[in-house]
Amino acid sequence: MIKREVQLLNKTGLHARPASEFVKRAAAFKSSIFIEFNDMTINAKSIVGLLSAGIGYESRIIIAADGPDEEAAVDTLASLVESKFGE
Repeated sequence: MIKREVQLLNKTGLHARPASEFVKRAAAFKSSIFIEFNDMTINAKSIVGLLSAGIGYESRIIIAADGPDEEAAVDTLASLVESKFGE
């Protein structure tokens, strides 16, 4: 299992469009991928889970992946967050 902490710096946080993009990218990997936030563990391939977590601007999250492509999954998703989802 690989984990990496990142901070959301896009002003709108993880609202519908960035959450959708995150789930779309996460679904491309075979690994199980989770977000750890405020004592919650959220399936990163679930749009409902991500939206219901209320992850906002400047929140710190941990992206965790376990599986055959875990390193690529964490790298890709961390880069997406660090790019502010293109905003």
